[in-house]
Amino acid sequence: MNQWLAAIIAAVVQAIVAILAKRSQRTAEDGAESPELRARLHREVRRKWAGKTLPVIAFLVVLLALPGCGARTVYVPSGEPVRLRETVKGAKVWVLDTDGKPVAGTMDLPEGWYALPLDGEP
Repeated sequence: MNQWLAAIIAAVVQAIVAILAKRSQRTAEDGAESPELRARLHREVRRKWAGKTLPVIAFLVVLLALPGCGARTVYVPSGEPVRLRETVKGAKVWVLDTDGKPVAGTMDLPEGWYALPLDGEP
């Protein structure tokens, strides 16, 4: 679920950046720059945003932290078996051939199976 949300947010941000990049391209009107106008605009922006930087930064921090909310992490000690909650498709596994030698392969691990480490090499 978090991966889908992150992908959607990334797509929206990329679209917004593309639109802003296109709109920020210089036009013929941009050729005649006015230092007085620029200075007046800078003063106006500073006046409007004076003292509001901290709330904006706090909002951005909270917004960036939201994708992590709702995720639950459970610590499983090393060596403990776990039961698969959903089928793992195309898992890379080692299987033994007729001579008992490990061979690389892939398979689907069905929901409900247990996964646990072996203490030694097969």
